Amino acid sequence: MPAGLEADAVAFHQGAFGIPQVPNQAHLAARGVCWFEREGLRVRLGADVNFRPATKAHPAIGVDDVPSMATALSAAGITVIVDEPLDGRSPLRV
Repeated sequence: MPAGLEADAVAFHQGAFGIPQVPNQAHLAARGVCWFEREGLRVRLGADVNFRPATKAHPAIGVDDVPSMATALSAAGITVIVDEPLDGRSPLRV
């Protein structure tokens, strides 16, 4: 993630997405590393001052109730886009 956006990462992953932030080692936290965990799901983000977003790569997280997740994300101010379905998956992306 871009350096300096750690608070945005916490707002999204913990606030809107509901994955609690967990403490990590002090030397990693000082470098802007954020860890989130819930029920076997682990998300690790590192800050990079030279961050450049990938043009095609992206993380994906499966959820059991996509409509409810889309509602929660929309309520948090996150744009949810209906896209082409992929092999029986819900056609939503954020």
